[in-house]
Amino acid sequence: MHPIDLAAFWPGYEVVACRPAAEHTLLIELEPQVDRVPRCGRCLQPSPLIHERRIRQVRDRDLLDQRVLLQLPVRRVDCLGCGRVTERIDWLEPASRLTRRLQVWLESLLQLLPISHVSRLTGLHWHTLKTLDKRRLEAEVGTFEPGDVRRLVMDEFALHKGHRYATVIMDAERTRVLWVGHGNSREAIRPFFELLGARCQQIEAVAMDMNTAFDLEVQQHCPQAEVVYDLFHVVARYGREVIDRIRVDQANLLREDKPARKVVKQSRWLLLRNRENLKDGQAVQLQELLAANQPLATVYVLKDALKEVWYAPSVREGWRRWRTWLRHARDSGLAPLQRFARNLRKYAPGHPRQCSLPHAHQRPGGREQPHQGDQAHGLWFPGLGVLLPENQGRLPRESAMNPFL
Repeated sequence: MHPIDLAAFWPGYEVVACRPAAEHTLLIELEPQVDRVPRCGRCLQPSPLIHERRIRQVRDRDLLDQRVLLQLPVRRVDCLGCGRVTERIDWLEPASRLTRRLQVWLESLLQLLPISHVSRLTGLHWHTLKTLDKRRLEAEVGTFEPGDVRRLVMDEFALHKGHRYATVIMDAERTRVLWVGHGNSREAIRPFFELLGARCQQIEAVAMDMNTAFDLEVQQHCPQAEVVYDLFHVVARYGREVIDRIRVDQANLLREDKPARKVVKQSRWLLLRNRENLKDGQAVQLQELLAANQPLATVYVLKDALKEVWYAPSVREGWRRWRTWLRHARDSGLAPLQRFARNLRKYAPGHPRQCSLPHAHQRPGGREQPHQGDQAHGLWFPGLGVLLPENQGRLPRESAMNPFL
């Protein structure tokens, strides 16, 4: 291609040299056109007084199989109104090492591929791409706009291995993320309610796991709101603290009977999985296990009974089911179950209330973790203010945190 034609890609500049800079890398040297007066980078007015020229090397889109580097002088001008500033270049942002054309292309790639993949494809640093994607997401997401939100869902999720968490708050009816902040304490979620301001009075209900910090902060800012403990988290906790503990205890009692001990030890998913999700043959296997082991049968039956509290047709019926379940748990003679019941009783007002909220027991379609694209790209959250890098942030599935829909 003739140099005159190439210059059309960089308005205001002309090509003075073009040479290989490295393997598969093309260096194009540009010079300002002599008949073009530089413009002030602030007021955009013509500023013919040039203070100095600084050579800058920037990256542009690839040309065939060649990576394109541009080397051009960027002038600092003495503007009569703004003082000494860097000139305006339409196709290059101030202080940027990437042309606008390249940035648009990269933003398109980042919506389709993980940051690490785009980094390997383009040769650009991961943090450069992360910053670019963060800026794009900021522009798209915009500012905090709760609107007429009435029901909230709050949940914590791990940023990565270790005890580092973030909290996500959603609009339950629209299943949209409103805010995300670092931490899972009262202080961590307080900025959300401060942003909400007077709209706190319109909050009718807040769904959460059994996190006392969440509960207390909601009571302080939204005293009229009903606190709802969602079924998913309660049953998951029951599985960890009761079923798993009883299963291990029963297996330890069968040390002399190795075949029976092996059956009990390997029954974890049989006991945790819902009956309707059992595969062929597993229902019979479960039935035989429960018939042979009374403690496991007790905690399994009470797991289903606990769920029925959320499925009660009315608050009154919910309280009746709750009291019945609590009595059976106390009378079971199983220490892990009794301990769980005592702890759960502290949160009792948050359980039967579910019955007064439509569809409070259901888990909507959503995502437990971000889909692979989101997880790899990172996600921009208005309240968090940073991009969660790949494999660090995991957004809980709406189905796991939204009991209203």
